[in-house]
Parts: sequence; C-alpha cells; structure tokens
Amino acid sequence: MRRAVCPGSYDPVTNGHLDIIERSSKLFDEVVVAVLINKSKKSLFSVEERLDMLREVTEPWPNVRIDAWHGLLVDYCKTNGIGAIVKGLRAVSDFDYELQMAQMNQQLSGVETMFMSTNPQYSFLASSLVKEVATYGGDVSNLVPPKIEQRLRERLAERA
Repeated sequence: MRRAVCPGSYDPVTNGHLDIIERSSKLFDEVVVAVLINKSKKSLFSVEERLDMLREVTEPWPNVRIDAWHGLLVDYCKTNGIGAIVKGLRAVSDFDYELQMAQMNQQLSGVETMFMSTNPQYSFLASSLVKEVATYGGDVSNLVPPKIEQRLRERLAERA
C-alpha cells in the first residue's frame, strides 16, 4: 500500500490545503493528514477542533485519514508505515526551507518528500493570513470551506 502524510498545523484548514490533500489522494492509496501538536505555539483552534474540522472537509475522499502527531515527523512515518511526505509549495522561498527538511528527513529515515506546486489561485494563501483578514472583518469565503469560515467567525467573535 502506498501511503503518504500531509503534515501541517491546519489552523485553520484552507482551500489551498484541501487542493494538495485532494490531489495527493489521487496518487496514494492512503493519505494521512497529520496535525502538528505544538504546545508552545498559540493556536486559534485546539488540536481536537482542527481534527474535527479536517474530518468534516475531507469526507469526500475515502482514502484520507486524519491524525495528530508530536515530535519528529519521520518517527511518525516509521511508526505508521508511511513512506512519503507530501508538501505543497507556494513560492521559491517555501522550496528553500522545505528542501533542507526533505534532505534531513531522507537522511534520518529514508522517508521521501514529494513537492506539489500549489494551484496558482492559492499561491498567496496561508492560515495566518486567513486569520488576520477574518480578524479585521475581511471576506475569506473564497479562501476556506464554508464550514470552516463559520467556525472561524464564531471563534473570533468569542475572542472579541
């Protein structure tokens, strides 16, 4: 079975993330969308909330599974029998950083990294930008799925 992981914080999941996940689901038998647990990072949504949101929006793809991890991604891959990491690249600056990570991961474990170019309509998109725009009342309806936009608006209203 060909298995891959799409790691990230997904705080919140965006249409750009979903583009990479959907395309990966067509290339691999199973795709694990793994949410990074980073207790030192201040997130808008809890890990459990992000897992729930991801389960909702990835429902159309039966070979996509949602999970969480902490520690080294390659250890997660080894433990779960995953041979590939899929990363979306928005710009050359992403590549510079991700190439170093890919080389380190390959050296540590033999796990390969596959880079996918982002759909140009999402090349500027980042969760942090979505949160910032939404915080100031901007329209993010074309950047995240409707269910995610609703949860984002609710969370921001709670914090106002």
